[in-house]
Amino acid sequence: MGTGETLLLGVIAGATILLGLPLGRVRSLAAGTRVLLNAVAVGILIFLLWDVLSHAFEPVDQALGGLHEGTGAFGPVIGYGLLFLTGLSVGFGALVAYEAWMQRQRRVGTAAPATVSGPGARRGPGAMAATELPARARGDAGAGRRMALLIAVGIGLHNFGEGLAIGGSAARGEIGLATLLVVGFALHNGTEGFGIVAPLAADQTRPGWGFLLLLGLIGGGPTVLGTLIGHQFDSDVLSVAFLTLAGGSILYVVLQLVGLGWTGGHRFRLYAGVFLGLAVGFITDMIVTAGGG
Repeated sequence: MGTGETLLLGVIAGATILLGLPLGRVRSLAAGTRVLLNAVAVGILIFLLWDVLSHAFEPVDQALGGLHEGTGAFGPVIGYGLLFLTGLSVGFGALVAYEAWMQRQRRVGTAAPATVSGPGARRGPGAMAATELPARARGDAGAGRRMALLIAVGIGLHNFGEGLAIGGSAARGEIGLATLLVVGFALHNGTEGFGIVAPLAADQTRPGWGFLLLLGLIGGGPTVLGTLIGHQFDSDVLSVAFLTLAGGSILYVVLQLVGLGWTGGHRFRLYAGVFLGLAVGFITDMIVTAGGG
Protein backbone atom coordinates (compact mmCIF):
# COMPACT_ATOMS: atom_id res chain seq x y z
CA MET A 1 0.00 0.00 0.00
CA GLY A 2 1.33 3.43 -0.93
CA THR A 3 2.01 6.29 1.44
CA GLY A 4 -1.05 8.26 0.34
CA GLU A 5 -3.47 5.40 0.93
CA THR A 6 -1.84 4.62 4.28
CA LEU A 7 -2.17 8.25 5.40
CA LEU A 8 -5.85 8.14 4.45
CA LEU A 9 -6.31 5.19 6.82
CA GLY A 10 -4.65 7.21 9.59
CA VAL A 11 -6.90 10.20 8.94
CA ILE A 12 -10.02 8.03 9.10
CA ALA A 13 -8.91 6.42 12.36
CA GLY A 14 -7.99 9.73 13.99
CA ALA A 15 -10.86 11.90 12.76
CA THR A 16 -13.57 10.03 14.66
CA ILE A 17 -12.30 11.61 17.87
CA LEU A 18 -14.16 14.73 16.69
CA LEU A 19 -17.54 13.00 17.09
CA GLY A 20 -17.61 13.25 20.88
CA LEU A 21 -16.19 16.77 21.18
CA PRO A 22 -19.45 18.76 20.70
CA LEU A 23 -20.66 17.35 24.04
CA GLY A 24 -18.22 19.77 25.66
CA ARG A 25 -20.61 22.63 24.81
CA VAL A 26 -23.58 21.12 26.63
CA ARG A 27 -24.41 23.12 29.77
CA SER A 28 -27.97 22.17 30.83
CA LEU A 29 -26.89 19.19 32.92
CA ALA A 30 -27.73 18.38 36.52
CA ALA A 31 -24.92 17.79 39.00
CA GLY A 32 -25.61 14.05 39.13
CA THR A 33 -25.50 13.80 35.34
CA ARG A 34 -22.14 15.60 35.23
CA VAL A 35 -20.76 13.17 37.82
CA LEU A 36 -22.01 10.23 35.74
CA LEU A 37 -20.49 11.55 32.50
CA ASN A 38 -17.16 12.27 34.17
CA ALA A 39 -17.19 8.78 35.67
CA VAL A 40 -17.77 7.25 32.22
CA ALA A 41 -14.74 9.18 31.02
CA VAL A 42 -12.75 7.79 33.95
CA GLY A 43 -13.78 4.25 33.01
CA ILE A 44 -12.69 4.79 29.41
CA LEU A 45 -9.36 6.21 30.55
CA ILE A 46 -8.78 3.29 32.94
CA PHE A 47 -9.30 0.92 30.03
CA LEU A 48 -6.90 2.97 27.89
CA LEU A 49 -4.33 2.82 30.69
CA TRP A 50 -4.56 -0.98 30.74
CA ASP A 51 -4.48 -1.13 26.94
CA VAL A 52 -1.47 1.19 26.65
CA LEU A 53 0.65 -0.47 29.32
CA SER A 54 -0.14 -4.02 28.20
CA HIS A 55 1.03 -3.20 24.67
CA ALA A 56 4.07 -1.31 25.93
CA PHE A 57 5.10 -4.28 28.08
CA GLU A 58 5.00 -6.76 25.20
CA PRO A 59 8.68 -6.26 24.16
CA VAL A 60 9.72 -6.69 27.80
CA ASP A 61 7.66 -9.87 28.06
CA GLN A 62 9.11 -11.22 24.82
CA ALA A 63 12.65 -10.50 25.99
CA LEU A 64 11.94 -12.29 29.29
CA GLY A 65 10.50 -15.24 27.37
CA GLY A 66 13.64 -15.49 25.24
CA LEU A 67 15.80 -15.36 28.36
CA HIS A 68 13.75 -18.13 29.97
CA GLU A 69 14.00 -20.34 26.88
CA GLY A 70 17.74 -19.77 26.55
CA THR A 71 17.49 -17.93 23.22
CA GLY A 72 17.82 -14.39 24.60
CA ALA A 73 20.11 -12.29 26.75
CA PHE A 74 19.88 -9.87 29.67
CA GLY A 75 20.56 -6.84 27.47
CA PRO A 76 17.11 -6.55 25.84
CA VAL A 77 15.40 -7.26 29.16
CA ILE A 78 17.29 -4.48 30.93
CA GLY A 79 16.99 -2.08 27.98
CA TYR A 80 13.27 -2.47 27.42
CA GLY A 81 12.61 -2.61 31.17
CA LEU A 82 14.42 0.67 31.78
CA LEU A 83 12.69 2.28 28.79
CA PHE A 84 9.31 1.15 30.10
CA LEU A 85 9.86 2.55 33.60
CA THR A 86 11.51 5.74 32.33
CA GLY A 87 8.70 6.56 29.92
CA LEU A 88 6.07 5.87 32.56
CA SER A 89 7.82 8.01 35.17
CA VAL A 90 8.42 10.89 32.73
CA GLY A 91 4.81 10.87 31.50
CA PHE A 92 3.48 10.87 35.07
CA GLY A 93 6.16 13.00 36.71
CA ALA A 94 6.00 15.79 34.15
CA LEU A 95 2.32 16.41 34.88
CA VAL A 96 2.88 16.20 38.64
CA ALA A 97 5.62 18.82 38.29
CA TYR A 98 3.30 20.97 36.16
CA GLU A 99 0.60 20.78 38.85
CA ALA A 100 3.12 21.79 41.53
CA TRP A 101 4.23 24.75 39.40
CA MET A 102 0.62 25.87 38.87
CA GLN A 103 -0.02 25.73 42.63
CA ARG A 104 3.04 27.90 43.27
CA GLN A 105 1.81 30.40 40.68
CA ARG A 106 -1.59 30.61 42.38
CA ARG A 107 0.01 31.15 45.80
CA VAL A 108 2.18 33.92 44.42
CA GLY A 109 -0.87 35.54 42.82
CA THR A 110 -2.92 35.52 46.05
CA ALA A 111 -0.26 36.01 48.72
CA ALA A 112 0.30 39.71 48.06
CA PRO A 113 -2.96 41.52 47.27
CA ALA A 114 -2.64 44.87 45.59
CA THR A 115 -2.56 47.90 47.93
CA VAL A 116 -5.16 50.50 47.10
CA SER A 117 -4.47 54.05 48.21
CA GLY A 118 -6.52 57.18 48.14
CA PRO A 119 -9.69 58.42 49.72
CA GLY A 120 -11.77 55.57 48.29
CA ALA A 121 -9.56 52.84 49.68
CA ARG A 122 -11.15 50.29 52.05
CA ARG A 123 -9.10 49.04 54.99
CA GLY A 124 -9.71 46.91 58.04
CA PRO A 125 -12.86 44.87 58.64
CA GLY A 126 -15.07 44.50 55.60
CA ALA A 127 -12.26 44.62 53.02
CA MET A 128 -12.47 41.81 50.44
CA ALA A 129 -10.13 38.90 51.06
CA ALA A 130 -8.32 37.09 48.26
CA THR A 131 -10.49 34.01 48.76
CA GLU A 132 -13.62 36.13 48.16
CA LEU A 133 -12.58 36.99 44.61
CA PRO A 134 -14.56 35.40 41.80
CA ALA A 135 -13.16 32.12 40.49
CA ARG A 136 -12.15 33.75 37.20
CA ALA A 137 -10.11 36.41 39.06
CA ARG A 138 -8.31 33.71 41.04
CA GLY A 139 -7.33 31.95 37.83
CA ASP A 140 -9.47 28.86 38.54
CA ALA A 141 -11.96 29.34 35.71
CA GLY A 142 -9.79 27.42 33.24
CA ALA A 143 -9.31 24.31 35.41
CA GLY A 144 -11.64 22.24 33.23
CA ARG A 145 -9.88 23.38 30.07
CA ARG A 146 -6.46 22.57 31.48
CA MET A 147 -7.67 19.10 32.42
CA ALA A 148 -9.17 18.62 28.94
CA LEU A 149 -5.84 19.59 27.37
CA LEU A 150 -3.96 17.14 29.60
CA ILE A 151 -6.35 14.34 28.64
CA ALA A 152 -5.95 15.24 24.95
CA VAL A 153 -2.15 15.07 25.25
CA GLY A 154 -2.26 11.66 26.93
CA ILE A 155 -4.71 10.28 24.38
CA GLY A 156 -2.65 11.80 21.57
CA LEU A 157 0.43 9.89 22.71
CA HIS A 158 -1.68 6.74 22.88
CA ASN A 159 -3.05 7.32 19.37
CA PHE A 160 0.48 7.80 18.04
CA GLY A 161 1.11 4.19 19.05
CA GLU A 162 -2.09 3.14 17.28
CA GLY A 163 -0.88 4.94 14.16
CA LEU A 164 2.39 3.02 14.29
CA ALA A 165 0.39 -0.24 14.24
CA ILE A 166 -1.70 0.88 11.26
CA GLY A 167 1.32 2.10 9.29
CA GLY A 168 3.36 -1.01 10.07
CA SER A 169 0.65 -3.43 8.93
CA ALA A 170 0.11 -1.44 5.72
CA ALA A 171 3.85 -1.41 4.99
CA ARG A 172 3.97 -5.20 5.36
CA GLY A 173 1.15 -5.56 2.83
CA GLU A 174 -1.39 -6.71 5.41
CA ILE A 175 -4.19 -4.61 3.93
CA GLY A 176 -7.01 -6.53 5.60
CA LEU A 177 -5.40 -6.19 9.02
CA ALA A 178 -4.72 -2.48 8.48
CA THR A 179 -8.36 -1.90 7.51
CA LEU A 180 -9.67 -3.78 10.54
CA LEU A 181 -7.33 -1.83 12.79
CA VAL A 182 -8.68 1.41 11.36
CA VAL A 183 -12.27 0.33 12.07
CA GLY A 184 -11.46 -0.69 15.63
CA PHE A 185 -9.33 2.35 16.41
CA ALA A 186 -11.99 4.62 14.89
CA LEU A 187 -14.52 3.20 17.36
CA HIS A 188 -12.01 3.73 20.19
CA ASN A 189 -11.36 7.33 19.19
CA GLY A 190 -15.07 8.12 19.11
CA THR A 191 -15.28 7.32 22.83
CA GLU A 192 -11.98 9.10 23.54
CA GLY A 193 -13.43 12.38 22.25
CA PHE A 194 -16.05 12.24 24.97
CA GLY A 195 -13.37 11.45 27.54
CA ILE A 196 -11.48 14.59 26.54
CA VAL A 197 -14.38 17.03 26.92
CA ALA A 198 -15.97 15.53 30.06
CA PRO A 199 -14.12 17.95 32.42
CA LEU A 200 -15.48 20.93 30.44
CA ALA A 201 -18.98 20.31 31.81
CA ALA A 202 -17.90 21.89 35.11
CA ASP A 203 -16.79 25.16 33.45
CA GLN A 204 -19.32 27.98 33.51
CA THR A 205 -18.27 29.29 30.09
CA ARG A 206 -19.03 27.22 27.02
CA PRO A 207 -15.88 26.30 25.06
CA GLY A 208 -15.61 27.66 21.52
CA TRP A 209 -15.49 25.48 18.44
CA GLY A 210 -11.90 26.52 17.84
CA PHE A 211 -10.83 25.17 21.24
CA LEU A 212 -12.69 21.91 20.64
CA LEU A 213 -11.00 21.57 17.25
CA LEU A 214 -7.63 22.13 18.94
CA LEU A 215 -8.42 19.32 21.39
CA GLY A 216 -9.31 17.08 18.45
CA LEU A 217 -6.04 17.86 16.67
CA ILE A 218 -4.00 17.17 19.81
CA GLY A 219 -5.81 13.91 20.51
CA GLY A 220 -6.39 12.59 16.99
CA GLY A 221 -3.63 14.19 14.93
CA PRO A 222 -0.86 11.92 16.26
CA THR A 223 -2.69 8.96 14.72
CA VAL A 224 -1.83 10.33 11.28
CA LEU A 225 1.77 11.09 12.26
CA GLY A 226 2.20 7.63 13.77
CA THR A 227 0.74 6.04 10.62
CA LEU A 228 3.27 7.87 8.45
CA ILE A 229 6.23 6.90 10.65
CA GLY A 230 5.02 3.32 11.06
CA HIS A 231 4.77 2.99 7.28
CA GLN A 232 8.44 3.93 6.92
CA PHE A 233 9.97 1.70 9.60
CA ASP A 234 8.98 -0.58 12.47
CA SER A 235 10.49 0.27 15.87
CA ASP A 236 9.64 -1.41 19.17
CA VAL A 237 11.74 1.19 20.99
CA LEU A 238 9.69 4.06 19.57
CA SER A 239 6.43 2.27 20.34
CA VAL A 240 7.39 1.53 23.97
CA ALA A 241 8.58 5.10 24.50
CA PHE A 242 5.37 6.76 23.32
CA LEU A 243 3.04 4.21 24.88
CA THR A 244 4.62 4.54 28.32
CA LEU A 245 4.58 8.34 28.08
CA ALA A 246 0.88 8.04 27.29
CA GLY A 247 0.38 5.62 30.20
CA GLY A 248 2.00 7.97 32.70
CA SER A 249 -0.06 10.96 31.58
CA ILE A 250 -3.32 8.97 31.53
CA LEU A 251 -2.60 7.67 35.05
CA TYR A 252 -2.24 11.26 36.30
CA VAL A 253 -5.50 12.34 34.67
CA VAL A 254 -7.39 9.33 36.06
CA LEU A 255 -6.28 10.19 39.60
CA GLN A 256 -7.35 13.80 39.12
CA LEU A 257 -10.79 12.91 37.76
CA VAL A 258 -11.41 10.28 40.45
CA GLY A 259 -10.55 12.87 43.11
CA LEU A 260 -12.99 15.36 41.62
CA GLY A 261 -15.76 12.77 41.34
CA TRP A 262 -15.21 11.49 44.87
CA THR A 263 -15.76 14.93 46.38
CA GLY A 264 -18.74 15.77 44.17
CA GLY A 265 -21.24 13.42 45.80
CA HIS A 266 -23.47 10.98 43.88
CA ARG A 267 -21.17 8.06 44.72
CA PHE A 268 -23.36 5.39 43.12
CA ARG A 269 -23.42 7.31 39.83
CA LEU A 270 -19.65 7.48 40.05
CA TYR A 271 -19.43 3.71 40.46
CA ALA A 272 -21.92 3.06 37.65
CA GLY A 273 -20.20 5.48 35.29
CA VAL A 274 -16.74 4.01 35.80
CA PHE A 275 -18.07 0.50 35.17
CA LEU A 276 -19.93 1.68 32.04
CA GLY A 277 -16.80 3.38 30.70
CA LEU A 278 -14.75 0.22 31.27
CA ALA A 279 -17.40 -1.85 29.50
CA VAL A 280 -17.38 0.49 26.48
CA GLY A 281 -13.59 0.28 26.28
CA PHE A 282 -13.48 -3.51 26.42
CA ILE A 283 -16.35 -3.92 23.94
CA THR A 284 -14.56 -1.81 21.33
CA ASP A 285 -11.37 -3.74 22.04
CA MET A 286 -13.25 -7.02 21.46
CA ILE A 287 -14.27 -5.71 18.04
CA VAL A 288 -10.63 -5.08 17.15
CA THR A 289 -9.54 -8.49 18.46
CA ALA A 290 -12.37 -10.30 16.67
CA GLY A 291 -11.17 -8.74 13.43
CA GLY A 292 -7.63 -10.00 13.98
CA GLY A 293 -6.21 -6.73 15.35
